[in-house]
Amino acid sequence: MRRRTVSPGSGLEETLDNLAATTAGRQEAPAPVPAPVPAPARAPQRDRDSLQTEFAFELPRGYVDDEGQLHRHGTMRLATARDELRPQIDLRVKENPAYLSVVLLSQVITQLGTVTDVHAGIVERMYATDVAFLQDFYRRINSEGHTHAAVTCPLCHGSFEVDLSGGRLGE
Repeated sequence: MRRRTVSPGSGLEETLDNLAATTAGRQEAPAPVPAPVPAPARAPQRDRDSLQTEFAFELPRGYVDDEGQLHRHGTMRLATARDELRPQIDLRVKENPAYLSVVLLSQVITQLGTVTDVHAGIVERMYATDVAFLQDFYRRINSEGHTHAAVTCPLCHGSFEVDLSGGRLGE
């Protein structure tokens, strides 16, 4: 069997005509060309192949900006090694180690309401309840990879799961 090559300038029809003429000259029956087999459908592997890197949250109290606007909804991204290392060289953290969480949170919060430039000054002006919520939220998404927590009802002792990323306190 001879190999045939198709050059970029020649069309498929021309190549097939040449092949038919060569085959007819040999008096051989043309070999049947198998129909193209469609590729098997791949099941979506969204759960296994994708990684959620941003998580939405709702602050218990909310951040009040200089204009008096309340911001409660925000997003936090997963922390990188650089995010964890950068506060170690920050002078504010060296002077006061408790400032580490303020710097760290300001790096991983990508949005807070309409505020897209979240910096340490904004985290400093948040209520302590919200900072504690964000610290726990940071730990959950970076250590456990999700925002769900298993809880047990103190009255009926039933176990269930709650999403810590939103909702009001006590819900």
